[in-house]
Amino acid sequence: MSRLGQIGSRLYRGEVSYNFVGRARRWYTISAAILLISIVALFVRGLDFSVDFKGGAVFQFPASNASITQVQDAVTNAGVSGAVVQELNGIHGKSWQVQTKALTSAQTQQVETSLENQLHVTANQVSTTFVGPSWGSTITTKAVQALITFLIVIVLYLSIAFEWKMAVAAFVALIHDLVIATGVYALTGFQVSPATVIGLLTILGYSLYDTVVVFDKVRENTAGLLGGARSTYSQAANLALNQTLVRSINTSLIALLPVAAILFVGGGLLGAGELKDLALVLFVGMLSGTYSSIFIATPVLAGLKEREPQYKALAKRVSVRASGGRAAQRVAAKAQPASRRTSSASSADPADEETDDGQYGDDIAPATDELTTTASRVTAARSTPGTARPGPRQQPRRGGSPTRHRPAGKRKRR
Repeated sequence: MSRLGQIGSRLYRGEVSYNFVGRARRWYTISAAILLISIVALFVRGLDFSVDFKGGAVFQFPASNASITQVQDAVTNAGVSGAVVQELNGIHGKSWQVQTKALTSAQTQQVETSLENQLHVTANQVSTTFVGPSWGSTITTKAVQALITFLIVIVLYLSIAFEWKMAVAAFVALIHDLVIATGVYALTGFQVSPATVIGLLTILGYSLYDTVVVFDKVRENTAGLLGGARSTYSQAANLALNQTLVRSINTSLIALLPVAAILFVGGGLLGAGELKDLALVLFVGMLSGTYSSIFIATPVLAGLKEREPQYKALAKRVSVRASGGRAAQRVAAKAQPASRRTSSASSADPADEETDDGQYGDDIAPATDELTTTASRVTAARSTPGTARPGPRQQPRRGGSPTRHRPAGKRKRR
């Protein structure tokens, strides 16, 4: 078996573990810093929406010898400002895509003429596409509606299949992934196209799948947890997280390999347009989804459950059991001075303490140190001269004179 497989087996059996839930504040701090950067980037730089959302014109043409500066100058000389120029590499060589705002027929003709004259392309090589403002508005509305519907359905499903607190934790993780993905788009300047929306919905589903796998193991580990005093809810949830850790990492790595190939090879070398937008949101979303399912969703769930009264009482019982039970507390109380012992005895509540076997009440066997002390007292009493020997009280004899003991042997018959 490989070393990774051995680690996975030991994590599943609980032989080794990492306290993810206990270090929740550290993960919250890291996520808060990333979210703050993403939100600032959204407000400062904003998102670059494609013509499918804001409307406009798209010019596409081949020009192997042209540069990006020459293409921008050609469009600017036609009287159109604010154009977005992208270089595309395909099997037929280098080509260009120019996106502009909504143009009139005269402006469109001027741009085509300028491209033909300055870049030496023919009229048949220039492909022009128009997207109206109403079409872009419809696409935006549909995308927002799809996202809201997705989130509502997910929350309802998790509330029915698991419980509402698990649904809240999963919803927090999804919002976390959504903000980070949009922040990366704002930082990198990638265009937000319909392919980006499709990829965003895909990564939300992927993140949810990973979270549901962990939550299912949490539910299994916490079933019947309140009937004992072996572990708290956070400890059981952390065990479930460690048991599914290797599976989550392996699934994420296998899924990221083809996405990384599309992003770095297809987008970086070939300069693909919408394919690059789709690969970026998938890559960022999968990384963020794996992180949130491990470091955000489960700690949030444990924090919500630990606030319930029954789990607070469970945590108290586990703490008493871990400290050695009531017998150890008695030993510690005897070791204290008389003044501190009196104050602690007046404030302690015997009904709230737990014995070594998990039972409550005063019907408890004496501790080992008490038995030893009692035996030593009896021994000391026997060794002290003038002290009556403890034992059963002897009854007086009925006869006036003590009977003689005959020697052992056969009795003589009369």
